[in-house]
Amino acid sequence: MKYKDYYKILGVERNANDDDIKKAYRKLARKYHPDVSKEKDAEEKFKEMSEAYETLKDPEKRAAYDQLGSHAAGQDFRPPPDWFQQHAGNGSTFEDIDLADLFAGLAGGRRARASGERARASVPIPGQDYEAAVRLPLQQAFDGTEIELDLTVPEYNDQGFLQRVPRRIKVRIPRGVTDGQKLRVPGKGGKGVNGGRDGDLYLDISVLDHPLYRVSGSDIYMDLPLAPWEAVLGTSVDLPTPAGTVQLKVPAGTAAGKRLRLSGRGLPRPSGPAGDLYAIVQIAVPTVVNDRERTRYRELAEGSTFNPRAHFAAEIASGAGRGAP
Repeated sequence: MKYKDYYKILGVERNANDDDIKKAYRKLARKYHPDVSKEKDAEEKFKEMSEAYETLKDPEKRAAYDQLGSHAAGQDFRPPPDWFQQHAGNGSTFEDIDLADLFAGLAGGRRARASGERARASVPIPGQDYEAAVRLPLQQAFDGTEIELDLTVPEYNDQGFLQRVPRRIKVRIPRGVTDGQKLRVPGKGGKGVNGGRDGDLYLDISVLDHPLYRVSGSDIYMDLPLAPWEAVLGTSVDLPTPAGTVQLKVPAGTAAGKRLRLSGRGLPRPSGPAGDLYAIVQIAVPTVVNDRERTRYRELAEGSTFNPRAHFAAEIASGAGRGAP
């Protein structure tokens, strides 16, 4: 008969514990299940790994298998003379006997292992993981919300076959989710079969653009337009934030581009303090002025000593006499 290395098939060491064997099987089942896998020879590999798992998960079968020793995969070998009588319970010879048939006869009688359908019906199959894209307005990302997802998803039926079914899933989105974040919702994926665990639902979060706010991580940025005299003299403004309106004091002499920080007014975090909100100062120049305002601006221009281009002077002086390029 041909030797099959069940440990190598599952990718575990010979001293692997039950949990290691179970985890290895679940991982391979998700990869090679013939109803969902695109791998070459998926059905044959699924049957092979199911055969290995059926033997190694059973203490009696595993102990008997270990007594056969370790051989190269596919190598012709013959069990010890008394092995078959001791473990298989009949007087058959070893001619044309498959290794799977030997262990099918242990701990509960001989079972057919040739069909992939029978293997699927007898081993635990974990449920599928689902993934869904969720687009949230900024205010919902800030406050948290509850959403309902209408999905058409693959699920195993009681016979272990995959089919597509409609599912409506209600999910709570926590406060402070950020753009690009992936949320895991345990147990909201596909139903497991034959005692297999339920899958998980993964949500890919996108936060929609807002007319006032820009989000970076947990921090929020917004432009703060100021009239020239507000920037020069200082002022207080009512500033909208996702948590409500606050009054912001603008100090005298505030320049364009200055960032005014409001601590803790950004997005909440699951742990630790919330992010910050930054108001970026923009100087808004009036484009329409009446005669009286124009006169005042001329008086200001004539009486002011302020030169916004004073730093040009040195470069202009050093270039004097060069002529136009």
